[in-house]
Amino acid sequence: MSLTVETTSGRIEGVDNLTHRVFRGIPYAAPPVGARRFESPATVEPWAGVRPCMAPGPACPQPPSPLPGMAPGPQSEDCLNLNVFTPSCDDAARPVLFWIHGGAFRTGSNGQAMYEGRGLVERGDVVLVTINYRLGPLGYLHLEGGPHNVGQQDQIKALEWVRDNIAAFGGDPRNVTVFGESAGAMATTTLLAMPHARGLFHRAIAQSGAAQGTLSAEEAERVAFEVARNLGSNTAERDSFRGVAVEDLVAASVKAHDKLARDLFLPFAPTLEDETLPVEPLEAIRNGAARDIPLIVGTTRDEWRLFTFAIRSHRSLEPATLQRRIRSRLEKIGVQEADAATRRLLDVYGIADRAPWKVFDAIETDRNFRLPALELAIAQGEHNPNTFAYLFAWPSPAARGALGACHAVELPFVFGTLDAPTMDRFAGQGADADALSSKTMDAWLSFARSGTPGLPGLLPNGAKWARYDARRRETLVLDRECRLESDPQSAERSVWEEIL
Repeated sequence: MSLTVETTSGRIEGVDNLTHRVFRGIPYAAPPVGARRFESPATVEPWAGVRPCMAPGPACPQPPSPLPGMAPGPQSEDCLNLNVFTPSCDDAARPVLFWIHGGAFRTGSNGQAMYEGRGLVERGDVVLVTINYRLGPLGYLHLEGGPHNVGQQDQIKALEWVRDNIAAFGGDPRNVTVFGESAGAMATTTLLAMPHARGLFHRAIAQSGAAQGTLSAEEAERVAFEVARNLGSNTAERDSFRGVAVEDLVAASVKAHDKLARDLFLPFAPTLEDETLPVEPLEAIRNGAARDIPLIVGTTRDEWRLFTFAIRSHRSLEPATLQRRIRSRLEKIGVQEADAATRRLLDVYGIADRAPWKVFDAIETDRNFRLPALELAIAQGEHNPNTFAYLFAWPSPAARGALGACHAVELPFVFGTLDAPTMDRFAGQGADADALSSKTMDAWLSFARSGTPGLPGLLPNGAKWARYDARRRETLVLDRECRLESDPQSAERSVWEEIL
């Protein structure tokens, strides 16, 4: 069955699935094409009649995903659309969850099967919004003449759409939780620091991404000039890029990314600049920019294994090569006495007892994900007591268990989509998996409703998920048996704090 809802731009038609209602491909901004390429998002032109919103909208043009089951679906520069999942289009004023997908700011879409909203909205009586936004060169290329960070500006425009329209879908615009994973989590924490996003959301959940990954203007200009060079140009001026075929722009950006990724954590990412992002996100958060926003932040236990498992030679890593790699990375981030620091790290991470590849992946997991997450939790916890940390430890059954609790493994548990294509192989299935998914969803839903994730049955003996602070560092471990641990993996955390 279908149903219609009136928005500020016109009437739209969605699908009534009886237990929940779905509207897909709703435009939240004007098409960023032609003269609007690289421009800040503009308001949608109103339409007459009823606009069908029953099929997914296109994702931003992007390179292919190397991961099975992660195809983004149709692609187009006309990609500023969102999906709404709701129990009912009434006046119930339900909590709103606003999802920003990951993909290194280069890939992904709101139409990927594991982001389907039925599980969350039916279980939690909430409204879920999932967005597409401009990625890679279209959203994060720092061109002369500006504007900049238009991918982030897209997210803000979508939040403004939620503010103006979500009540018609049964949602409460005064209770919006932004959540995201990987680059989506970095986007979320960047929004915490962006002046134009203030007041548009009220809670945040950062999964496997924290207030890291931003570029300086100089770094972003280096990326832009590399893309220009790949296009046969010696200028990174905005107008000169407008007429480039999008396929050529994406291809040139892939070459630039592959060349610069060793030096830059994310070659396409939010950039520090005066108008949209004047202060480094972590610094802004330390200074209280998000003091009124409760926060959940965490990682998976073995994040980095997703990025190395397909490298055939990785599991044959020799101890001497491991040592050189770690020393090189420490030197790159400015660590003094890198030789001594490398030996200290290898000792604490158990090189005497673990295969070198496992040590490497554990070190990179902490350096790139866990330490930034804990740093964010401490910074926000100074201003808001409703700051919580988690560690997702459920291992993937894929690759005969070699993936461990890798990057992105928590996603189908958060969305209740363990039955999505390929998720049985990636995340697992069975009674224990279903139970963990229920607990994870309930914790996220409780937080969206009240700003605290306390709920019966999450922890043994009725214990509550305690706040994260520098004294106790209480962390929820999400696994076959959920538990609260004080400062898990403290030796590894401590050695990094000594080194840095």
